[in-house]
Amino acid sequence: MKQPKLILVGAGPGDPELITLKGIKAIEQADAILYDALANEELLEYAPTQCVKIFVGKRYGQPSMKQEEINELIVSTAFHFGTVVRLKGGDPFIFGRATEEIEYAETFGIETDVVPGLSSATAIPALHKIALTQRGVSRGFRVITGTLSETELNEDLINAANSNETTVILMGMNKLPLITELFGAFGKGELPAAIIQNGSMPDEKIVTGLVKNIADKAKKEKISTPAIIIIGESVNWRNAFAKTKNNTIKNEW
Repeated sequence: MKQPKLILVGAGPGDPELITLKGIKAIEQADAILYDALANEELLEYAPTQCVKIFVGKRYGQPSMKQEEINELIVSTAFHFGTVVRLKGGDPFIFGRATEEIEYAETFGIETDVVPGLSSATAIPALHKIALTQRGVSRGFRVITGTLSETELNEDLINAANSNETTVILMGMNKLPLITELFGAFGKGELPAAIIQNGSMPDEKIVTGLVKNIADKAKKEKISTPAIIIIGESVNWRNAFAKTKNNTIKNEW
C-alpha cells in the first residue's frame, strides 16, 4: 500500500501556462487528482496515465460537492491510492478552503504539502497592466470576497469603500449592484472600476467604467462569473488594455 499524502496545488488564474513548475511536478507524481471547476483541465494532461481524476465542482451557482464531502473524499482517496493532488484555481490559501482540508487530512495522520499558485486577484490585473499599488496613487490593496452568503454582503467592504486603497473583489458579481451602491454611499461613485471575466483565458471579457455605471455596463455586456472586480485609481493609471482577437474590450469612462 502506498503512503497516503495530500498535496494542495494552486493551478493559477486559468491559463494553463501560469501554473508553477513545482505544481506541474506534483501533478506528474499524483496517484489521484481532485480538481475544481476553476482549475484548467488541460493541466490533467501532465498526470500519469493510471492517475485517477475526480471533479469536485466548486463554482458559484453550479452543482458542487459540499466541503465536508470533499474532505472525506481526500482522506479515502489518499488511503486507497496514495498521493492525492488537490488542484485548486488560483492559490489554495486565497479563499480556497485549504486550511480545512489540511486540518481534516492531518487528523488521520496524512502527510500534507502545499504548492502556492498565482491568485486571480493579483495575476489578472497584472496581465492587463493594472498596478494594484503605485506610488502616488495607491499605497496598498485589499482582496475581499463579495459575499458571506446568498443574502449577506461582506461587511469588510465598508472598510474598503472608506479607504483609498485599490479593492479587488472576488466572488462578487451576484452582489455587484449592492457593492457599487455601497461605494457610492462613501462618495466613491467616480472611482474607476474594471470587471474581468474568465481572466487569462481565450474567452476573456473586460468591461471598464466608473463605480456609478460599471454595474449597468456589465449587465449590458452580459459579464458573468467567474469574474473579478477592481475598484480604485489604479485602474485609471494602467497602460491601455491590450486588445487581442479573443478579447472584448469596453473602455468607456
